[in-house]
Amino acid sequence: MVTITVDGKELKVKDDVMLIEELLANSISIPHFCYHPALGKDGNCRMCMVEIKGQKRPQIACDTPIKDGMVISTKSDSIQEVKRSILELELINHPVDCSVCDQSGECSLQNYYMDVGLYESRLSTTKVHSRKKVDLGANVVLDQERCVLCTRCVRFTKEITKTRELGILNRTDHSVIATFEDQPLTDPYAMNVVDLCPVGALTSKDFRFNKRVWFLEPEESICNRCAKACSIYVDHHKAKYEADAIFRYRPRFNPKVNGYFICDVGRLSYKIENENRLSVALINNEQNNYDETSKELKSLLAKHKSKILFLISPSLSLEEMLMIKKLEKFYDAQISGYDVNEYDKDFGDDYLKCNDLSTNRRGLNLLNIDENENILKEALSGSEIVVFIGRDDIEILDNYKNIQSQICISSSTPKNPQSYNIYLPVLTHTSKEGSYINIDGYLQFSKAKVLSQNDTKNLIEVASELLDEKVLSCEQIYKDELSKMVDNITFNEIKIQSRKLSSI
Repeated sequence: MVTITVDGKELKVKDDVMLIEELLANSISIPHFCYHPALGKDGNCRMCMVEIKGQKRPQIACDTPIKDGMVISTKSDSIQEVKRSILELELINHPVDCSVCDQSGECSLQNYYMDVGLYESRLSTTKVHSRKKVDLGANVVLDQERCVLCTRCVRFTKEITKTRELGILNRTDHSVIATFEDQPLTDPYAMNVVDLCPVGALTSKDFRFNKRVWFLEPEESICNRCAKACSIYVDHHKAKYEADAIFRYRPRFNPKVNGYFICDVGRLSYKIENENRLSVALINNEQNNYDETSKELKSLLAKHKSKILFLISPSLSLEEMLMIKKLEKFYDAQISGYDVNEYDKDFGDDYLKCNDLSTNRRGLNLLNIDENENILKEALSGSEIVVFIGRDDIEILDNYKNIQSQICISSSTPKNPQSYNIYLPVLTHTSKEGSYINIDGYLQFSKAKVLSQNDTKNLIEVASELLDEKVLSCEQIYKDELSKMVDNITFNEIKIQSRKLSSI
């Protein structure tokens, strides 16, 4: 660590790293387009100029190594004038269409322009026009006129996905981002270039013109599409007279799990969440009152005590799994986490996608919930009621004539609801809290609370009613029982960052 002075304030910073890294780490505003922590420096936008005592001219912070004793100014009149001149060049051919741009409200160019305060155009020539709506493939749309040529997207396809679909074509003020030889984006992480774009040049075809970003409420959560469990933001909004709806998932930076990115499949899986929140309770495939259905379920379980098998999804939270373990003991039942449908040998890769499609399989290991197929078959042979929790694979009951009733407790309506005697919906993944352990052994806490349109309860509430117990919060369940199993990690620590559980 060394000492530098920034705008008259002394800071202890890392030695011999790039200046921009430590400025941003210390919450010092430094304009930049081309620099990104995952992509490093490129030095082409020149927006991160700073004054350094002893240097004859301003230097770019993204390519200036830190040295002990440096005296830096980021706000002097001269450096502000430099930034103003650079911005003026950026805006010469930039269209003034903030009112219809999806990036409006999240646009770096917009923010920097307002900071610098250059409000009068000195342009006397006609702007250079380019293509306004270029479909690059993979749900990505390009507006070439808005592009500031920061090359983040180009470097992403070169350095991260290594697919190299994007490049800069032509020269001078006719330079544009484009795909080579009209080959579309096809890689499974392509939509990350939308997040990387600091202006509105790259937009999502899926989100395009759907909702203004300032209406959206971000919630911290995790993606439940596979066992990697990437950290995400769930952006949702409840308009007047409308149901609360999710409009997009965005990657949430987590250096231990997914870094700055997520896969496109996980990003678009929010649509399933919106669909599932409309589920209603069913008895013998006929719609029924939620509380009455819950009472019917409780009566049926009491009647068949000691002849019950709970088949649970490996995507339930730790708190939910613990409650089902209590149900197992309360009803003298059996429990299994075996689920062959949670694997897809063609889905995974060597980056952020896993063949295991469950979100919390390691939670089964932590709570000693069996996953053996032979033990499951033995349990099925001695059961009269099978309760599917968070899953819908009733075909597993084929050839078991001893099963008298099938129950489904899940956030999504079963594919064949007529096959179940009772279906009780519970809140979806983004409408509940819970702790999860991903495939690499990292513990995370999801706390998204998107409102449900119906009177649906969460699984913990349902289980508590079946146990005749007081409903506890996830935080209380974790502190009372789960923290002892995971090296005494506190609930608050899970919220802040992922923690590796080496014992699992």
